[in-house]
Amino acid sequence: MYSQPRVFSGRLGTIRKTKFMSYTLSQASNSRRSSLLTLVIGLHVGIFLLIFAAKTVVPQMMEIPLVVDLLQPAEPKPEPKPLPVVKPQPVRQPSPAPKAPTPQIEATQSVVPAPSAPVAAPPEVKPAPPAPAAPAVTQARFDADYLRNPAPPYPPLSRRMGEEGKVMLRVLVSPQGTAEQVEVKTSSGSERLDNAAVNTVKNWKFVAARRGDTPTQSWVLVPIIFKLEQ
Repeated sequence: MYSQPRVFSGRLGTIRKTKFMSYTLSQASNSRRSSLLTLVIGLHVGIFLLIFAAKTVVPQMMEIPLVVDLLQPAEPKPEPKPLPVVKPQPVRQPSPAPKAPTPQIEATQSVVPAPSAPVAAPPEVKPAPPAPAAPAVTQARFDADYLRNPAPPYPPLSRRMGEEGKVMLRVLVSPQGTAEQVEVKTSSGSERLDNAAVNTVKNWKFVAARRGDTPTQSWVLVPIIFKLEQ
Protein backbone atom coordinates (compact mmCIF):
# COMPACT_ATOMS: atom_id res chain seq x y z
CA MET A 1 0.00 0.00 0.00
CA TYR A 2 2.94 2.37 0.46
CA SER A 3 4.43 1.61 -2.93
CA GLN A 4 1.70 3.26 -4.95
CA PRO A 5 2.22 6.77 -3.56
CA ARG A 6 5.88 6.42 -4.41
CA VAL A 7 5.03 5.49 -7.82
CA PHE A 8 2.68 8.38 -8.05
CA SER A 9 5.19 10.71 -6.54
CA GLY A 10 7.77 9.50 -9.00
CA ARG A 11 5.46 10.17 -11.88
CA LEU A 12 4.60 13.52 -10.49
CA GLY A 13 8.24 14.42 -10.26
CA THR A 14 8.75 13.28 -13.76
CA ILE A 15 5.83 15.37 -14.91
CA ARG A 16 7.12 18.39 -13.06
CA LYS A 17 10.56 17.91 -14.44
CA THR A 18 9.14 17.60 -17.94
CA LYS A 19 7.09 20.74 -17.52
CA PHE A 20 10.10 22.62 -16.23
CA MET A 21 12.20 21.53 -19.19
CA SER A 22 9.49 22.45 -21.68
CA TYR A 23 9.14 25.81 -20.02
CA THR A 24 12.85 26.36 -20.23
CA LEU A 25 12.85 25.39 -23.92
CA SER A 26 9.92 27.66 -24.62
CA GLN A 27 11.71 30.56 -22.95
CA ALA A 28 14.82 29.91 -25.07
CA SER A 29 12.80 29.70 -28.26
CA ASN A 30 10.92 32.86 -27.35
CA SER A 31 14.16 34.75 -26.79
CA ARG A 32 15.47 33.53 -30.16
CA ARG A 33 12.26 34.56 -31.85
CA SER A 34 12.38 37.99 -30.26
CA SER A 35 16.00 38.38 -31.38
CA LEU A 36 15.14 37.36 -34.96
CA LEU A 37 12.11 39.61 -34.92
CA THR A 38 14.23 42.51 -33.68
CA LEU A 39 16.81 41.81 -36.38
CA VAL A 40 14.15 41.66 -39.11
CA ILE A 41 12.54 44.87 -37.85
CA GLY A 42 15.95 46.55 -37.74
CA LEU A 43 16.69 45.50 -41.32
CA HIS A 44 13.33 46.80 -42.50
CA VAL A 45 13.85 50.06 -40.66
CA GLY A 46 17.34 50.40 -42.19
CA ILE A 47 16.04 49.72 -45.68
CA PHE A 48 13.21 52.18 -45.16
CA LEU A 49 15.65 54.83 -43.95
CA LEU A 50 17.88 54.23 -46.99
CA ILE A 51 14.93 54.54 -49.35
CA PHE A 52 13.73 57.65 -47.58
CA ALA A 53 17.18 59.16 -47.62
CA ALA A 54 17.50 58.38 -51.37
CA LYS A 55 14.16 60.01 -52.04
CA THR A 56 14.93 63.07 -49.99
CA VAL A 57 18.26 63.77 -51.76
CA VAL A 58 17.87 67.09 -53.49
CA PRO A 59 19.74 67.14 -56.81
CA GLN A 60 22.15 69.97 -57.13
CA MET A 61 21.32 72.24 -60.03
CA MET A 62 24.25 73.41 -62.09
CA GLU A 63 24.28 77.12 -62.32
CA ILE A 64 24.83 78.22 -65.92
CA PRO A 65 26.29 81.68 -66.09
CA LEU A 66 24.05 83.94 -68.10
CA VAL A 67 25.94 86.42 -70.23
CA VAL A 68 23.95 89.36 -71.43
CA ASP A 69 25.44 91.81 -73.91
CA LEU A 70 23.87 95.18 -73.61
CA LEU A 71 23.50 96.75 -77.02
CA GLN A 72 24.65 100.29 -77.10
CA PRO A 73 22.09 102.56 -78.66
CA ALA A 74 23.18 103.69 -82.09
CA GLU A 75 24.45 107.19 -82.14
CA PRO A 76 22.10 109.45 -84.02
CA LYS A 77 23.46 110.51 -87.35
CA PRO A 78 24.26 114.18 -87.50
CA GLU A 79 21.71 116.08 -89.46
CA PRO A 80 23.12 117.48 -92.69
CA LYS A 81 23.88 121.12 -92.50
CA PRO A 82 21.60 123.22 -94.65
CA LEU A 83 23.29 124.44 -97.78
CA PRO A 84 23.84 128.14 -97.87
CA VAL A 85 21.35 129.92 -100.05
CA VAL A 86 23.14 131.50 -102.97
CA LYS A 87 21.61 134.81 -103.76
CA PRO A 88 21.37 135.44 -107.48
CA GLN A 89 23.66 138.21 -108.55
CA PRO A 90 22.01 140.98 -110.47
CA VAL A 91 22.63 140.80 -114.19
CA ARG A 92 24.58 143.74 -115.38
CA GLN A 93 23.13 145.41 -118.38
CA PRO A 94 25.75 145.83 -121.10
CA SER A 95 26.73 149.41 -121.56
CA PRO A 96 25.81 150.78 -124.95
CA ALA A 97 28.61 150.57 -127.47
CA PRO A 98 30.08 153.85 -128.49
CA LYS A 99 28.87 155.10 -131.78
CA ALA A 100 31.32 154.59 -134.60
CA PRO A 101 32.38 157.77 -136.26
CA THR A 102 30.80 158.33 -139.63
CA PRO A 103 33.49 157.82 -142.29
CA GLN A 104 34.12 160.84 -144.42
CA ILE A 105 34.28 160.13 -148.14
CA GLU A 106 37.21 161.76 -149.78
CA ALA A 107 37.41 162.34 -153.49
CA THR A 108 39.78 159.84 -155.08
CA GLN A 109 40.87 159.18 -158.59
CA SER A 110 39.54 155.94 -160.10
CA VAL A 111 42.25 153.60 -161.31
CA VAL A 112 41.39 151.32 -164.21
CA PRO A 113 43.03 147.88 -163.69
CA ALA A 114 45.31 146.72 -166.43
CA PRO A 115 44.04 143.78 -168.49
CA SER A 116 45.33 140.44 -167.19
CA ALA A 117 47.49 138.25 -169.34
CA PRO A 118 45.67 135.42 -171.14
CA VAL A 119 45.80 132.05 -169.35
CA ALA A 120 47.79 129.47 -171.26
CA ALA A 121 45.84 126.36 -172.22
CA PRO A 122 47.10 123.10 -170.63
CA PRO A 123 49.19 120.98 -172.95
CA GLU A 124 47.35 118.16 -174.63
CA VAL A 125 48.15 114.80 -173.05
CA LYS A 126 48.63 112.10 -175.62
CA PRO A 127 47.62 108.57 -174.57
CA ALA A 128 50.50 106.15 -174.02
CA PRO A 129 50.99 103.63 -176.74
CA PRO A 130 49.46 100.24 -175.93
CA ALA A 131 51.82 97.66 -174.48
CA PRO A 132 52.93 95.05 -176.92
CA ALA A 133 50.95 91.83 -176.76
CA ALA A 134 52.53 89.00 -174.79
CA PRO A 135 54.12 86.42 -177.02
CA ALA A 136 52.15 83.24 -177.51
CA VAL A 137 53.27 80.23 -175.47
CA THR A 138 53.27 76.75 -176.99
CA GLN A 139 53.50 73.63 -174.82
CA ALA A 140 56.24 71.05 -175.10
CA ARG A 141 55.46 67.96 -177.17
CA PHE A 142 56.66 64.36 -177.15
CA ASP A 143 54.43 62.81 -179.86
CA ALA A 144 55.96 64.29 -182.99
CA ASP A 145 56.62 61.62 -185.60
CA TYR A 146 60.12 62.75 -186.32
CA LEU A 147 61.16 62.28 -182.70
CA ARG A 148 60.93 58.49 -183.04
CA ASN A 149 60.77 57.88 -179.29
CA PRO A 150 60.78 54.10 -178.52
CA ALA A 151 58.11 52.49 -176.36
CA PRO A 152 59.32 51.15 -172.98
CA PRO A 153 60.06 47.40 -172.94
CA TYR A 154 57.63 45.11 -171.14
CA PRO A 155 59.38 43.62 -168.08
CA PRO A 156 59.56 39.81 -168.53
CA LEU A 157 58.44 39.08 -164.97
CA SER A 158 55.48 41.43 -165.34
CA ARG A 159 54.59 39.70 -168.61
CA ARG A 160 54.68 36.26 -166.94
CA MET A 161 52.66 37.53 -163.98
CA GLY A 162 50.16 39.24 -166.28
CA GLU A 163 50.74 42.73 -164.85
CA GLU A 164 49.10 45.59 -166.75
CA GLY A 165 48.49 49.25 -166.00
CA LYS A 166 48.87 52.90 -166.92
CA VAL A 167 51.71 55.12 -165.66
CA MET A 168 51.38 58.92 -165.72
CA LEU A 169 54.81 60.59 -165.81
CA ARG A 170 55.58 64.25 -165.18
CA VAL A 171 58.59 65.36 -167.27
CA LEU A 172 60.56 68.61 -167.07
CA VAL A 173 61.63 69.44 -170.65
CA SER A 174 64.67 71.66 -171.19
CA PRO A 175 64.85 74.36 -173.90
CA GLN A 176 67.03 71.90 -175.83
CA GLY A 177 64.24 69.28 -175.82
CA THR A 178 65.78 66.79 -173.35
CA ALA A 179 64.19 65.31 -170.23
CA GLU A 180 65.83 67.00 -167.24
CA GLN A 181 63.59 65.36 -164.64
CA VAL A 182 61.05 62.48 -164.72
CA GLU A 183 58.57 61.83 -161.89
CA VAL A 184 55.79 59.27 -161.41
CA LYS A 185 52.57 61.22 -160.93
CA THR A 186 50.22 58.22 -161.01
CA SER A 187 51.51 54.67 -160.52
CA SER A 188 50.35 51.69 -162.54
CA GLY A 189 50.24 49.54 -159.44
CA SER A 190 53.43 47.70 -160.37
CA GLU A 191 56.85 49.04 -159.44
CA ARG A 192 58.43 47.12 -162.32
CA LEU A 193 56.17 48.79 -164.89
CA ASP A 194 56.77 52.25 -163.33
CA ASN A 195 60.55 51.84 -163.41
CA ALA A 196 60.50 50.63 -167.02
CA ALA A 197 58.52 53.71 -168.06
CA VAL A 198 60.78 56.16 -166.18
CA ASN A 199 64.02 54.67 -167.51
CA THR A 200 62.74 54.81 -171.10
CA VAL A 201 61.31 58.37 -171.03
CA LYS A 202 64.55 59.74 -169.57
CA ASN A 203 66.14 59.16 -173.01
CA TRP A 204 63.31 60.57 -175.10
CA LYS A 205 63.52 63.67 -177.27
CA PHE A 206 60.93 66.44 -176.91
CA VAL A 207 59.83 69.53 -178.74
CA ALA A 208 60.62 72.29 -176.25
CA ALA A 209 57.95 74.75 -175.25
CA ARG A 210 58.22 78.21 -176.81
CA ARG A 211 57.35 81.69 -175.66
CA GLY A 212 56.97 83.41 -178.97
CA ASP A 213 60.03 82.33 -180.90
CA THR A 214 62.15 81.56 -177.81
CA PRO A 215 62.43 77.97 -176.50
CA THR A 216 61.71 77.73 -172.75
CA GLN A 217 61.67 75.15 -169.97
CA SER A 218 58.31 73.59 -169.07
CA TRP A 219 56.58 70.52 -167.60
CA VAL A 220 54.64 68.03 -169.67
CA LEU A 221 52.58 64.94 -168.75
CA VAL A 222 53.45 61.67 -170.52
CA PRO A 223 51.06 58.68 -170.21
CA ILE A 224 52.54 55.16 -170.69
CA ILE A 225 50.16 52.19 -171.06
CA PHE A 226 51.28 48.60 -170.45
CA LYS A 227 48.87 46.06 -171.94
CA LEU A 228 49.49 42.45 -172.88
CA GLU A 229 48.42 41.24 -176.33
CA GLN A 230 45.65 38.69 -176.29
